[in-house]
Amino acid sequence: MRIGLAVALALLTPLAVLAREPALSDAQVRTAIIRESVDGYHSMGRPCACPYDLMRNGAACGGRSAYSRPGGASPICYPQDVTPDMIETWRRRSG
Repeated sequence: MRIGLAVALALLTPLAVLAREPALSDAQVRTAIIRESVDGYHSMGRPCACPYDLMRNGAACGGRSAYSRPGGASPICYPQDVTPDMIETWRRRSG
């Protein structure tokens, strides 16, 4: 009986370790924050959240992007725009 229990534990332990998702790095969280911000802007039917986005005609948005224009929407487009507080908030929200 003891051997059976030991074997069962030995077999289940690796599954428990594999079931845990590894923590995302700060760089991965920054990427997620940027993606969520840009996707939120695009979901309103607007193509030019960031300078690197493309207009409907295929041209780069550049200075016409929401990011480049003062006032209004302020999408997060670049890793340097993501603050440590944003990373912490994202981690808390995402569990």
